[in-house]
Amino acid sequence: MVTLPKTNELGFFEIRLESIGGLGANLAGKMLAEAGVVGAGLNGVSFSSYGSEKKGSAVKAHIRFCDIDTNIRDTSPVERPHVVGIFHESLSKTVNVVSGIYEDSLVLVNSVKSPEELKEKLKMMGGTIAVIDAIGISLEEKNRVNMAMLGALFRLCPFLDPEIMKNVIRKSLEKKYPQAVQPALNTFERGFNEVQFQSFALAEGQEMPSFVRQDTPVLGYATQPMGGTITNPGNSILKDLSISRAGMMPHFDDDKCIHCAACDNVCPDFCFVWDEQADKKGRPQMFLQGIDYQYCKGCLKCVQACPTEALSGAREAEGYAEEHRVPHRFDLAVK
Repeated sequence: MVTLPKTNELGFFEIRLESIGGLGANLAGKMLAEAGVVGAGLNGVSFSSYGSEKKGSAVKAHIRFCDIDTNIRDTSPVERPHVVGIFHESLSKTVNVVSGIYEDSLVLVNSVKSPEELKEKLKMMGGTIAVIDAIGISLEEKNRVNMAMLGALFRLCPFLDPEIMKNVIRKSLEKKYPQAVQPALNTFERGFNEVQFQSFALAEGQEMPSFVRQDTPVLGYATQPMGGTITNPGNSILKDLSISRAGMMPHFDDDKCIHCAACDNVCPDFCFVWDEQADKKGRPQMFLQGIDYQYCKGCLKCVQACPTEALSGAREAEGYAEEHRVPHRFDLAVK
């Protein structure tokens, strides 16, 4: 009989996956729960919460496991997770992805940074941080990020049998997508073997902060803006789509650009910055200056449309967007 490593006061071992649409966290949660129920003989449930169903929007997947004799009568979101899987490191810019963790919780991050760097970035006080380069593995194996994350999650949850998960992968893919079975298994296996983790103890005299529910309103009758003002509308210069990028971004080579605007015609978020200048004959023409990466979600439609290879898709590197960003003029005017 499988024994859960720890449980809360209701007898649940809880997992929360923090992701964006398009990385497969919803499916990963379902497959994780199936492996626990079918393979480990546990009671389990999986469900997701999200806003608009589109690529790049925030997604949470919630998984609960408990002993076979315990009934699951709680379908509320997981607020105090024993394990957190962060599918997109940049989510920490806008979402408190480690909300509600215990001092011994396990936090898995899709990243190339070290556990020490992530501890500082996530503002964690204690717990175990595990790191897996899920994007790099998925690109090399030509598969999905969620398979690498699942492999790492199984390494962190020893009560789950990875062989059962491999059977779940085969059953899910072999009928409709038989060519995807082996790449998915390879990606899962690499995620299981390549994850690295490090534990951090609380400093002497330090205590975990008191837990505050995520759905507790920040603004109340005494603190909300006068007149119900929307302080951060969707079309604001404060809008930041960089967390929507799933590992790839366009690079711009000015020497190859013919300023045809094919990229601008297909860009859904008006990322390209233009300026009117004189051409070789002194006539006024619009010339492409670069990309405002704050509004770029990495769809790479521009790369497909470019006729001269002035735009190319590349793996996103830390700091590249900030260093090569060409801001729109309205941003410069405000700043």
